[in-house]
Amino acid sequence: MKRVLTIQDISCLGKCSLTIALPVISAMGVETVILPTAVLSTHTMFKNFTVKDLSDQIEPIKNHWLSENVEFDAIYTGYLGTAEQIDQMKELFRDFRKDGSFVFVDPVMADNGKLYPAFDMDYVKKNAELCAEADIIVPNITEAAFMTGMEYREEYDESYIKEMLGKLNELGAKISVLTGVSLSPGKTGVMGYDREADDYYIYQNDRIDASYHGTGDLFSSSCVGAMLRGKTWQEAMQIAADYTAYTISETLKNPAKPWYGVDFEATLPELINKL
Repeated sequence: MKRVLTIQDISCLGKCSLTIALPVISAMGVETVILPTAVLSTHTMFKNFTVKDLSDQIEPIKNHWLSENVEFDAIYTGYLGTAEQIDQMKELFRDFRKDGSFVFVDPVMADNGKLYPAFDMDYVKKNAELCAEADIIVPNITEAAFMTGMEYREEYDESYIKEMLGKLNELGAKISVLTGVSLSPGKTGVMGYDREADDYYIYQNDRIDASYHGTGDLFSSSCVGAMLRGKTWQEAMQIAADYTAYTISETLKNPAKPWYGVDFEATLPELINKL
């Protein structure tokens, strides 16, 4: 059985970050080891949430694993709240990278043309440095615009996306994938570039007029799980995109109208069947 280490925050209530990564990747038949970077009472769409930073725990946990000769087939990072934690991740990658493993970075920090309130351009620079250490990165267009210095656009064509992928490639990752890419009306999906193969990949779904917290984590987690189950990165992107879209559409049917996350628990059989 393959083993992945995923490093993100954990919200005690709320479907995002580790509360998605752990059940989703485990259900895909991959041993999932977690390293929480912070613990929150709920995710940040709730009011008056509590948060405890766990940066001081990362080093001793890592050192314990090293003393036990623990190995990972993949390392997957999501939301990292501080520049200090990004530096810790770069060191951790170097300590645990091995032949045949891969590092997957989702540089969560921005959306809709804006950085999240807690972050600034110094944090953007740190995330770009982290992406340089990765094998595959999956920023959205906003995050990529900040890291590459390109103008953020809500209306664009394929040449704009290819230029952005080229600039992401210069950061150093082997494979750069942009999420939330819409190249025709009513469609959305991903476009990626494999530097070693000099090859582009595009996959589009029908756009669903809904937005839920944690869907980016659902996409990344299912993609990592699929790759560890032997799928190519292109196959994994398609599986993840289809599964995320399906889960959103099923959540919309829920008469309780859940607002803080998608009903991924009910759609896991669909994901498993895709493998």
